[in-house]
Order: sequence, then structure tokens, then C-alpha cells
Amino acid sequence: MNQKQTQQQRLSPQQIQYIKLLQLPTIALEQRIKEELEVNPVLEEGEPADELDEFESQEWEEEKPEREDELEPVDQNEEVDWEEFMNNTEYDGDNYSGGSGYAGNEEWRDLPDPYHESFLEELEQQVGLLDLTEKEKLIADQILGSLDQDGYFRREIEAVVDNIAFNEGVLTDREEVEAVRKKIQQLDPPGIASRDLRDCLLTQLDMMDYDAEGRSTAIEMLRDYWDLFEKKHFSKLKKKLDIDNEELKAAFNCITGLDPKPGGDGSAVDDTQNYIEPDFEVYYQPAENQENGEEEAGDFVISLNNSNVPPLHISPRYKKMWDDLKKKKTKNKQTKETKSFIKSKIESAQWFIDSIRQRQNTLMNTMKTIVALQEDFFKHGEGLKPMILKDIAERVNLDISTISRVVNGKYVQTHFGVFELKYFFSEGLETESGEEVSSREVKNAVQEIVDNENKKKPLSDQAIADLLKEQGYKVARRTVSKYREKLNIPVARLRKQII
Repeated sequence: MNQKQTQQQRLSPQQIQYIKLLQLPTIALEQRIKEELEVNPVLEEGEPADELDEFESQEWEEEKPEREDELEPVDQNEEVDWEEFMNNTEYDGDNYSGGSGYAGNEEWRDLPDPYHESFLEELEQQVGLLDLTEKEKLIADQILGSLDQDGYFRREIEAVVDNIAFNEGVLTDREEVEAVRKKIQQLDPPGIASRDLRDCLLTQLDMMDYDAEGRSTAIEMLRDYWDLFEKKHFSKLKKKLDIDNEELKAAFNCITGLDPKPGGDGSAVDDTQNYIEPDFEVYYQPAENQENGEEEAGDFVISLNNSNVPPLHISPRYKKMWDDLKKKKTKNKQTKETKSFIKSKIESAQWFIDSIRQRQNTLMNTMKTIVALQEDFFKHGEGLKPMILKDIAERVNLDISTISRVVNGKYVQTHFGVFELKYFFSEGLETESGEEVSSREVKNAVQEIVDNENKKKPLSDQAIADLLKEQGYKVARRTVSKYREKLNIPVARLRKQII
């Protein structure tokens, strides 16, 4: 046995809750608030009920803690300070105030979202119109359930055969599964449930109009000379197919009009629409008054999107319930348990409201700092400066990990489009003149060079590096290769086109 004294730092439950809420985007926060409203009866949405007007909240005078990420623990006394809870804990989405701050939007928040059929449901309906036997329907269900995000069926056919035999007690074979898969390939979109890209493109070509320009050459090229097609060996393809440059170009144009991903961006598995709802809005308003020809500095309008975040307050009904319990002369076990339950729920609601307030304050401080460091971009849509998480963390006096949670998955609406907050963070590169520029600016320069290159003779990475050097950017060939890969630009050989 030994005795040891150690010092540890632990997060309080309130801090853990604050951290979790901090990393949620607007849509996820709305869902999280709904969940909390369901599990905590003390927490209510909107204004207090009319019949309990005597307990209505008064105006909240916000007191900022010394640090945004340090939250005071809830008082552990047995009594509940109702004066503090009732007067100081109503959250209206932007500020803490007596009113809801949400008039006119209540009925809109309660409207259900419109229902959209998923991609999988559309396919199931089309399969239902096919003349299939019961065994073939089981096979079709297995195939549809095995589609990947691009709409391909890459599962081993033997696994489908074994699964149907094990779960349904129905014996089938590889030929039957393949026959059903071929039928599904003819559905809309054409090429769904293909085994690979070659299979997908050939299926779409087979379903194309017979007299479409370049169709027959394209089918022969994909069927017999796939390797040459992948590597864009144009001279070898013309020799093998015995065609000229124009015929080869027509075949390639025919293929480029096909859909290589019939399932779209993951909709084959889940067609739930992933809409981006900006968490911030930032606009620059130039000054209207100009004297002596000098333009006055304008102002940035920065707002946090709380349109779907309901106002919250602690229920005044529990004040009356608490008073009734205190008036009881006999304090049995049930009364004590009820008081303990009410107290725990009040503290939980208090923590939740405070955490949301801290979240909003942290988000706004972070966004204001980003705008201050990237003024040129928010004014003109260009001129992004090098900026890392540490630059923001030092200015708002928070940890880098906290800033990382803030920017992750958050978006801002500007005059120039919607941007993820991560977009504004990039490392710096030095130009020939010694000026620091954002690596994103260099990536844009690489993209512009590739867009304007001779498609018959694409530029190598070294050639791109030389052109960047002429523009004043000191970039090595390996850096160009790294940026090209991040921009999803293929190597020079694969960028070659028929002109």
C-alpha cells in the first residue's frame, strides 16, 4: 500500500456540454435543442404561459465571464434561487431578454419539412414494375441494398447467393443474380448497379440511340481497348480502331457525355438532401458620405443565424410546484425525491441555456476576428491572407482546439457566395519580393495555368512551377504536385485531349 498525492484537471459537466454544443452547426443545434426540450420538462420554448404572468421573466443583464471557455459551476446548495432562475435565464436566440424575440415565426417553425422520395425508394418503385418472380424480387432487394455511394454494385455475387440462402432459405445461383442485375442496369438512371466504370459506360452506350455520332466506335474502344482508353494513348487507339482524328474525337465526346456515377454523390445509399445553412452572414456596407473625394471607411455587418433556434426559458410552472412542496408540513420520502428531481432538472436547464449563450458569444468573437484579419476578402472577394488557427486563438484568448471546433462544419454567407470557415485558413508562402501570400492564392494560380494550357501538350509539374516562378511565386515542383492533387487535377498525361 502507498499514498500518493496528484493534481488533475477535469472538465465540469457544464464545460463538456458547452464543448459539444460549440462544434454543432446551426441545423444540428436546432435538433439538439429539440432533444433537450423532450427530456427536460423544466426547459420551455417561447414565452411563459399567460396564466402565469406573475412569474414572467424580467430583462436580463448579461454578465460576461472572465474567459469564454470557463463556466461557473452551478450552486450546490439545497435551496433553489428562483429569483435568479426566473429573472436571468431566458434565451431568445440572440440575447437573453424578457421577451421571446421571436414573434411571427412560431407557426413557421412548427411546419413539417416536405417529404422527398429517396433515390433508393425510386429504384424500388421501378423494380416493382418489372415482371419478376418472388425469387428475383429477393435478389433485387439484395442488389439495391448493396449499392455504394456512386451507385455501383461491387459486392461479391457469391455473398448475395449465400445471404439469400441463409436468411430466406431460397437457393439461387450466380447466373440468376447476374440476370437480375442486368435488368436493374436498364432502369433510370442507366448504368445503376454496374460492376465497374467500364460496365457502367458500356451499359449507357448500349441504351443510346443507335445512330448517335461516335457510339459504335466508343463501344468498340471500351470493350476491346480499355487500357489504351484509360491511358489516353490516342495514336495507338487510332491505329487499332483504324480511324482518323475526327472519328476518335467523336467517340471521346460521346463517352464524356455519359454519367460515370449514376448514384450521384451518395444518393444511391441515402438521398437525404444535405443543404448548407450558413451559420453567419457577413456583409460590407461602404460609407455613403464622401467629402473632398476621400472615401470613408465602411462597416461590416456580422450576424449569427438563429432563425431556427427557438427562445428558451425555465418553466414558471415549476416555481409554483416548488412553492407548494415547501408549504407542506410533512416532508416524507416522496416529497424529498420530488424536490430533488425538480432541482436537478432546473440545474440541467440552467447549464443548457448558459452553454448556448457561451456558444453564441464564442462563435461571434471568432467570426469578428476572422473578418478583421481578412478584411480585403470580405470587401472585394479576393486577397485572402495567410492565417492559421493560432492567429485567431491568440486574439480571442481561447485554445486552438476550441477554435478548431468553432470553424469545423460552419459556413458564412457573403456577397461573394457561401464559404466554409476552414476556407479562410491557409499557410503562407513567400513571393520573390518577400511578401507573404496565402497558399490558396497559389492553388488558384495553378488552377488557372492548367485551365489555359495547351490541351494537346499539357504542362508537367516542373513546367507549372517555372510559370509560377515567372509570376513571382517561389514554389518547388513537389509543392506543385501536392497542390495539383488537392485540386483533383490529374497528371499531364491524363489531361491530354483531342483537338
